[in-house]
Amino acid sequence: MGGPAGAGDEARDPGLQPERTRLAWRRTTLSYTVVAVLGIKLALMGGTTAAHVAGPALAALLWIGFLAVTHRRIRALDTARPPVLSARGALLAAGCTVALAVCGAVLLW
Repeated sequence: MGGPAGAGDEARDPGLQPERTRLAWRRTTLSYTVVAVLGIKLALMGGTTAAHVAGPALAALLWIGFLAVTHRRIRALDTARPPVLSARGALLAAGCTVALAVCGAVLLW
């Protein structure tokens, strides 16, 4: 503290912040998985029409996309100085979440 700017950057102690971020991503992934599974279960209870098969398939694809973003972010946190989440990654994660919410709304309609 109080040293010149940039001093000690090599010996940066990130503390627990990367671990908290990693746990937050895992918690979000678990929540996303539960919502996707419940949505798929709800869709399959309605019968086996094309719409009832397309909904769970779309939810599964969205879940896989979200898992890919999460896995990349968790791996990036293992470095000494994790990079900032890219705008593309954030947009993809948010897009998957919104799309899953839309799928759920359509299923409940």
